[in-house]
Amino acid sequence: MAERFVYDVAVRWSDMDAYGHVNNARFLTLYEEARVAMFFVGAKAHGLGSFEEGIVIARHEIDYVRPIDFGDPVRIEMWVSELRAASFTVSYELFDDGVLASRAKSVCVPYNLIEGHPRRLSDAERDFLKPYTEVS
Repeated sequence: MAERFVYDVAVRWSDMDAYGHVNNARFLTLYEEARVAMFFVGAKAHGLGSFEEGIVIARHEIDYVRPIDFGDPVRIEMWVSELRAASFTVSYELFDDGVLASRAKSVCVPYNLIEGHPRRLSDAERDFLKPYTEVS
C-alpha cells in the first residue's frame, strides 16, 4: 500500500444544499482543496515548486457513499493510483467522523500554462509522487 497524504478540509455553510447536506458538486471543491494542499504546500515543503506552474484536470470520477452534514472538518486521504509519463491519477477517500463518505479519482495532467500544452512529468515530480504511488 502506498503512503497517503492526509488533509482535513472544513465544511462550509455554503457547501450545503436544500436537503441539509453537502451538495454533490461541492465534493469536487473539498477534493480540490486537499489536492492543492498536496501539490502546492506538500510538494513545496519537499523543495518542489513546479506543480504550481500548471496542472489541469482531465477527468473526475466520484462515488457517493453517504451524505455529509455541516460540522467538523472532513478527512481526505489521497494517493496516486496511476503514474504515467504525462499524467497521473489521484485517488481519494473522504471520511466524515471517521466513516467513509465518498471515493473519487482525478486524472491530473502537468501543463505548461505559458505555452498552452501538456508536458511530461519531471524526474523531481516523479520522485515526489513515488511514495504515494500504489504498486500493482
